[in-house]
Amino acid sequence: MECLYLDAELSKEKEEEEDAQPRQLHRLLPHLQPPPTSAPSLSKLSTSATTLRQRLRVYVNGPIIVGAGPSGLATAACLQLLHLPFLLLEKESCIASLWHQRTYDRLKLHLPKAFCSLPFMPFPAHFPDYPTRDQFLAYLDAYCRHFHLRPRFGQCVESATFDHVTGLWHVSIMGAEFEYLCRWVVVATGENAVPDLPELPGREAFKGNVVHSVCYKNGEGLRGKEVLVVGCGNSGMEVCLDLCEHGAKPFMVVRNGVSVSR
Repeated sequence: MECLYLDAELSKEKEEEEDAQPRQLHRLLPHLQPPPTSAPSLSKLSTSATTLRQRLRVYVNGPIIVGAGPSGLATAACLQLLHLPFLLLEKESCIASLWHQRTYDRLKLHLPKAFCSLPFMPFPAHFPDYPTRDQFLAYLDAYCRHFHLRPRFGQCVESATFDHVTGLWHVSIMGAEFEYLCRWVVVATGENAVPDLPELPGREAFKGNVVHSVCYKNGEGLRGKEVLVVGCGNSGMEVCLDLCEHGAKPFMVVRNGVSVSR
């Protein structure tokens, strides 16, 4: 049996635990005041020889948004409409990197488009009720152009530490010789950004392939093979259907009982 391990939910619990600690300063955003027109949005502060990391400090006159997926883009657009400065950081080279790099070919939105559009810009009327992955990515590209959003790509946030003395966040970028200083940090890194493959007893003796759903593209190459799908969330159900349509023989195991409506 070829084993395809699907897990779209386990990483969510881990990330919720990690994200429970940072202060949710994004709630203060409505109280931000726009800077004077003569003040730049970013100003370099001098390097201090006594600082712990000997880094150049760059002050951001507004929130730092970590992640240029749908949530990060929506937050940035709302700030843009209020004429408030911000800095949008993305570790990958594109927006919505999970949708670009870690999705299967047949993926569509799991809710009607009326419930999935970002603020102040609905989906095009000619899009189907359940847009495809490529249509959703085209929509996000258009959203960026419409609101003039320019993420800084290739900037992976390494840490964000709050200084209670100065009231500022110190945001470090992996591999950079500088750090950002700001008053607000918005974490928009997604629910399932990090795949989680638990250690299963006997897994090392299994001679088939063990694949996480983020690596699955389609069922080509699995025709006639038996595939075990672990989990029956949206991705598990869709991948099972895709395997059937490609002539594979999928089996599904779930932790608890499942109710399927027709």
